[in-house]
Amino acid sequence: MKRHVLIFGVVGGLLIAILQYTEYRFVVIEHSVELYGVLIAILFATFGIWLGLRITRRRETIRETVVVREVLVPTPAPALKPFAPNTAQQQNLGITARELEILALVARGLSNREIATQLFVSENTVKTHCARAFDKLGAARRTQAVQRGKELGLLP
Repeated sequence: MKRHVLIFGVVGGLLIAILQYTEYRFVVIEHSVELYGVLIAILFATFGIWLGLRITRRRETIRETVVVREVLVPTPAPALKPFAPNTAQQQNLGITARELEILALVARGLSNREIATQLFVSENTVKTHCARAFDKLGAARRTQAVQRGKELGLLP
């Protein structure tokens, strides 16, 4: 760092000596603001180019070192048996087939609007069925209703 300062000082001194020697002092004095602006512009441009090259090199290095490997693990196909809801629990709680159908769609993560579109009913009808099913299950939220439905064997 000290060596750079020394080199810049010597070069600056030589430039000043050359300017005085060739009698360009008049140009420097008359246009000092413009020359100062040009020097600052050159300094910022040089710094910007240097910084851009430095950042670009680091990104390229990181990109070259990243290795992505995908491993496919075959899974055996499970024997799928159809799920049958516990009808005794369903009748005991008084949950209708439509409420159970809507509860199953809630368990799949569908919104009220998506359920209404799929079943060709209004969104308010879905809300009513949900509220009744939640009351019968003793749930305050959708997640509680789904969990309770699974515990009672109403949902897969």
